[in-house]
Order: sequence, then structure tokens, then C-alpha cells
Amino acid sequence: MGNEVKVTVLCLAYNHAKYIRDALEGFVSQKTSFPFEVIVHDDASTDGTDAIIREYQAKYPDIIKPIFQEENQYSKGVLITKEFLFPLIKGEFVAFCEGDDYWIDSQKLQRQVEALEAHPEADICSHRTLRLKDGGFDGWIAPKLRSQVVSAEDVILGGGGWYCATSSLMCRREAYLEWTPMRDVVMIDYVLAIQGSLRGGMVYSRKCMSAYRVGTEGSWTKRNDRKARIKNRLRMIEMLNALDEYTGGRFRHTIRRRQELFRSDILLLTRNYSGLYSLSRLGVNLFKLKEHLLRIIRRWLSFL
Repeated sequence: MGNEVKVTVLCLAYNHAKYIRDALEGFVSQKTSFPFEVIVHDDASTDGTDAIIREYQAKYPDIIKPIFQEENQYSKGVLITKEFLFPLIKGEFVAFCEGDDYWIDSQKLQRQVEALEAHPEADICSHRTLRLKDGGFDGWIAPKLRSQVVSAEDVILGGGGWYCATSSLMCRREAYLEWTPMRDVVMIDYVLAIQGSLRGGMVYSRKCMSAYRVGTEGSWTKRNDRKARIKNRLRMIEMLNALDEYTGGRFRHTIRRRQELFRSDILLLTRNYSGLYSLSRLGVNLFKLKEHLLRIIRRWLSFL
């Protein structure tokens, strides 16, 4: 085994004391034929998350590389990954896991590196993810029922974290570090999935290798009310406009379709049923119903 880091794992943590051990155990239990590192960014947690990270740093100094903030950077509007993590990435590949999620396969990194090496035309890969709510099974996050290369169009239509989980993603370093106009609007997993799939699609494995906790304290799903969700949809529409310009209209039809779905979400959230009816006459909500039903089917049957 050489000494050059092959994979850099990025983990953002804030007040994740209840969950961070699961994440850290998932990292240090990885069995690989190459060195990897885990950069854990603690954003000035107040619940003892930092002490747990320090414990693992002491036990696994060659793997766990923490950053401890004295003041919360997120509340200041700082782009944490760009400001603090980008300069530290050494790996040829970059993987991700939030501090309240975790990996459940000790060969996850090995499998994903092999998948990307087998598909040099692709810059990103993902896999099926287990959803947990209140500690119990809540289905799957699974964009497809079988392993395959997913087109960029499908990723764009997927619409976000309910299509593929952040903890399932691995991408090539160059693709991750490229700063595109979409990231000027919003920097989230949906943008990463799109950006990584533009060149040759996204390599997807139906093997479940991570778990996603829904509704944990401090998570997006827990803290965002209806007003915040509307704002999120508006930002997604703006981001897709930036994507359309960036790609020279290559995905324009798909982008417009996804934008109309986000607009129908806004109409539902604002209870604008007359506007929703107008969209339905254009077939938008029929497509959305189909999308919703397919999502349910994928979540509950993808283990077959």
C-alpha cells in the first residue's frame, strides 16, 4: 500500500453528539487497498461533539483529521466546504457523510473507487441508502431498481436529496473542486450530483452502503418550515437557470420540466390551488404524480 491518499472523506458536524460515533466508526472500519483520510469539520458544537471527535483523532491519527471552529461559521454565512475544506483535499476521489448519518458497509470506499475506475467516462457514483426515522426503518433512497449508469437528465429530474443521499456520493476531485455558476446560487448535494453527472452520467449501485437519518435535531428536514421550503424551491429554480446557461441549453427541456415541478411544490406550499390547476392542465402535475408514485415504489421495493 502506497502512502498517497486515494480518497478524502468530508464530514460536517454540528451538535451531533448523539450520532457522531456511528459516523466515525463507519469511517475507521473501512477496509481498503489504499490510504484515505477523513476531514471532520466541527462548527463550534456545544454538546460535546468535539470531545468525541478528539477521541477518535487520538486513536486514528492517520485517518481522522479534524477542524475545530471556535465560532459557528454557518451562522455567519461562510461557505464552509469552499473556505476550509477545499484547500485540504488530497485524495483523487472525494466522499461525503454528514455527522448525523453513517456508513454500513466496510468496503464502501473500495467499491466506489473501483466503480469510478471502471467508468472513466463518469465523474460521480452513488448507491442505495437506508432511511431511518425515529430510529426505525423508513424506506430507501434509491433512484433506480438496478445498478446502472444514470443519465444527467435523470439526475436533474431527481430534484435533490430524496433521489440520492449525500452519504452515498463519491466523485473525482477535479469535478468536485470545479466552481460552477450553480454553486454561486446554492451549494448542496443536488448541485454536486448534477455537476458530477454532466460529463458521463452517474454510476449507481443498488447495494445499500449508508444510512440517512430523517428529522434529527438541527437537520434541514427538522428546522425548515414552510416559508423556508418555499425559499429553497425558488433557489433551486434559480440554480437550474444557471445550469441551463452553463451547459449552453444542452439540458433545457429537462431543466424546464424540473423547474415546473418545483413551481408546483411552491403552489402546494402556498395553497394556490387555482394556479396548481392551471399547471395540471399542462400535464405538470400528472408528471409529478407519476414521479411521486415511482419514488414510493423505489423506496419500498428496491431491496428486492
